[in-house]
Amino acid sequence: MPPLQVLNPWNRTLVAEIPFTGEKEIENIFERAFALSKNINQQLTKIKRIEILENLVRLMNGLRDDLITTALKEGGKPYTDTKVEVDRAIQGVKIAIREIHTLAGTEIPMGITPSSANRLAFTLLEPIGVVLAYSAFNHPLNLIVHQVVPAIATGCPVIIKPAPVTPVSCLNFVKMLADAGLPEGWCQPIICDNATAEKMVSDTRINYFNFIGSAKIGWHLHSLLAPGVRCTLEHGGAAPVIVCEDANLTDMLPLITKGGYYHAGQVCVSVQRVFVPENLLEQIANEISSLAGKMKVGDPAEESTAIGPLIRIDEMARLEEWVKEAEMSGGNVVTGGKRFSDTSFLPTLIVNPSQKAKVSTHEIFGPVICLYSYKNIDEAISVANNLSFNFQSAVFTSNLDKAFYCIQRLKGSAIMVNDSTTFRADWMPFGGHGYSGIGTGGIPHTMKEMSKEKLVVWRSAWV
Repeated sequence: MPPLQVLNPWNRTLVAEIPFTGEKEIENIFERAFALSKNINQQLTKIKRIEILENLVRLMNGLRDDLITTALKEGGKPYTDTKVEVDRAIQGVKIAIREIHTLAGTEIPMGITPSSANRLAFTLLEPIGVVLAYSAFNHPLNLIVHQVVPAIATGCPVIIKPAPVTPVSCLNFVKMLADAGLPEGWCQPIICDNATAEKMVSDTRINYFNFIGSAKIGWHLHSLLAPGVRCTLEHGGAAPVIVCEDANLTDMLPLITKGGYYHAGQVCVSVQRVFVPENLLEQIANEISSLAGKMKVGDPAEESTAIGPLIRIDEMARLEEWVKEAEMSGGNVVTGGKRFSDTSFLPTLIVNPSQKAKVSTHEIFGPVICLYSYKNIDEAISVANNLSFNFQSAVFTSNLDKAFYCIQRLKGSAIMVNDSTTFRADWMPFGGHGYSGIGTGGIPHTMKEMSKEKLVVWRSAWV
């Protein structure tokens, strides 16, 4: 099989050629990870985990510029935003170190009934076992940190398969872990095709599967898991935003605009469907259009660029088709709606497309925001909730009662008040419900997902 070619999504130049992992080597990788997970004498002590991760932080800080350059070249996220990603990745390792100090079991009350007398009970947290993680392209370093570092921090051997379009950051990160002192076999990367990925996920030697990517692929892989394998799936959404009449537009509009066009809309919680009162529709449309027009589309390596390329060329044709369908359904394309170059799409604003159009019913995953007018807030909430997606949502209002009214009624694993749906802190719980995923991300929460509880009940006359 010819090597995997990693291309710069902006100019399609070659970034790297990486050989695929052979079938025999994949078997060896699984066997090494499985053997480590079963050998109590080879477990990583908490002291060792902390030492490795502290070394990793020092290495990442020293290689910060290289990490930025690599992630930018293979992922296409603009320079300013890629810097933020790399800094978040370094901070994520620090979060995991802190969590090692507090991750622990609990005491279970005993002696409160005659049958529980003379007993002491408590839980211990142990590594769940072998972790298999499949990552996504849109944060080529930070997502790897979110999937790999919690495994190391909890003492789990981890096998990581990066997105095939952005594998270089992952491979460099695995090498940094080795340089930081992680023993051989504890973090092993695999570069493979889709058929091999399907085969691997059904392996009975894995104990935890962590997936970030499309719902269609994620739920299919979920169906292939062996019985008893714990799983976290992080999929996408079609994030709704409810704008109330008393919203502070000056504060809100830059947040919504950035939230819809950040990384060319290629984010699972990107602002997509914005519901606004009828009397504010024209003003909000004009102001978002004006802000979009000031966002530079172009080479992500330039510091002034706000919107870079789409990750794949074929996504361009899909976006054009969806925007055309929205326009034919009655939507008004206020700005954008077409290519800027062979690899990038202009920030696009569509007003009142049909609720049956793909831009209203599917995750766009491109730089497109849709505005919908409403007459009353219950109508807006009802339409916002009518999709199977259930990820982050938002409401903008200056009224506390209205905020709680929307919080109680909006679907969402998280509701942002006066903030973009794209907000995320790496220590907060993160993940979709229903079709949008299962399990909880966020570094401390992932560490808990990668731990298993063992109950100890101690009967003694001395208790």
